[in-house]
Amino acid sequence: MIFKVLERLEALYHNEACPPVLGHEEPLDGLILTIISQNTNDKNRDSAFENLKNFYPTWKDVINAGAENLEKAIKTAGLANTKSKRIIYILEKIYQDFGEYSLKKLAKNKSPEYIKNYLRNLPGVGAKTVACVLLFDLGLKAFPVDTHVTRVSKRVGIAPEKFSPEEISEMFEKIIPLSKCLGGHVNIICHGRAVCHSRKPDCENCVLSDLCRYKKTPLV
Repeated sequence: MIFKVLERLEALYHNEACPPVLGHEEPLDGLILTIISQNTNDKNRDSAFENLKNFYPTWKDVINAGAENLEKAIKTAGLANTKSKRIIYILEKIYQDFGEYSLKKLAKNKSPEYIKNYLRNLPGVGAKTVACVLLFDLGLKAFPVDTHVTRVSKRVGIAPEKFSPEEISEMFEKIIPLSKCLGGHVNIICHGRAVCHSRKPDCENCVLSDLCRYKKTPLV
């Protein structure tokens, strides 16, 4: 069923055929961007990251500026005090481990599981952040699961109600090939935003309505 869902969403949103460019030449940029994105919207995330890069073009500049100045640069994203301290720690840790402010050495000749474990051990880096860096910035197989992916997949019935976002991510990664992960991920998000809203989903205009268990018997 999961492939039927992905096929219908692809016919509507086309992100598998024309995947958006979400990655960065330097994977560390993607990691920091994803940390900034936590508990905020895309607009505030992008504004904060742009401010950060304008004030401090290199990660060494960020270290030299310190957590207090970094906090001011990313304040539009919220939780700036916590995020700035985590970012400083992560930058220092990465420099200590690799001798540079870069994750390119981590990605080179390392297994995906090794990379996952390294990233998971950084403060403030959870399963979704790890999956975003793996898929968007390193081109490795992963399936990030946010609130939209969780909601749509549970409502349609391709994920058990009791599953956590991390469990859904692991399930999708086992089933969905890498070639469909990025586009499929974005297609589900698009559908969650446009049709399968948290409140009052537009079931009558949903291309998944005949498959959807929520449409037949609302679960939430």
